[in-house]
Order: sequence, then structure tokens, then C-alpha cells
Amino acid sequence: MAQRTLLIGDEIALATTSAGGTSVTNATVVRLYNGVGSTAVVSMASTVGAADTVSFSMPTASVEFLEKPASYVIWADSTAVRATKVGFTG
Repeated sequence: MAQRTLLIGDEIALATTSAGGTSVTNATVVRLYNGVGSTAVVSMASTVGAADTVSFSMPTASVEFLEKPASYVIWADSTAVRATKVGFTG
């Protein structure tokens, strides 16, 4: 059976600094879309300004599903990276 995505929240543009990091409404699964014309870097930390930051690269026009603890915050190096709180069904 194919996996389906359940939309739970509105799509938002990610902030470009850790100070603007968002939990995406306490999401545990976030759908990310890279609308940048180049590779984007997405970062995550346990809280705003925390030293435990981890990052990954997203190719142009790609979609990734990020699983994270609800309180963790994410941001990207471009506001063209969009995030949506989602769940999986089916």
C-alpha cells in the first residue's frame, strides 16, 4: 500500500537564522520543499540558540520528510525552503 501524507498545518517559509527557528507548530513530521535555485541547507536544534545544531543539504526542487521531537526547531539558509506539519496515513 502506498504511503499518503496527511496535511496538518499551513505551509510556512523557514527563517534564515537559528534565532528565527520554528518547531512548525510542534510538528513531529515536517514536509520540506526546497524552492531555491540551488542546494539549500536545513538545520535543526533542540531549542533556539542551542549548541546541538545538526544540518543537511537539500537539492533544488526536492522534497524531504523530517522526523523530529515536537519541541525541536528548524531553519534554512533561504526563505524559499517551505515547511508543512504533516503526518502519515495508510
